[in-house]
Amino acid sequence: MDAQKAIISIIGVDKVGIIYSVSKLLAEANINILDISQTILRDIFTMIMIVDISNSTVEFNILKENLNSLGEKMGLKIDIQKEDIFRAMHRL
Repeated sequence: MDAQKAIISIIGVDKVGIIYSVSKLLAEANINILDISQTILRDIFTMIMIVDISNSTVEFNILKENLNSLGEKMGLKIDIQKEDIFRAMHRL
């Protein structure tokens, strides 16, 4: 089965536990992180992840809600989009 990929973006004020909390949520849903880019500009944390949602134990809409709730709890903006939708939106 081909990997079904999604793009996760995270932005907010840097604090301890961001990567841990997001990674834990993904691991509990059986979602594999394929690639990750993270940087801190002054005190602003930014991260983009490409994840494989093929074997997820959580429906995509529930995953989106869970990430949104985590973001609200941590003072972050967390968004997830399926890769095909992301690519269609950014096609030149």
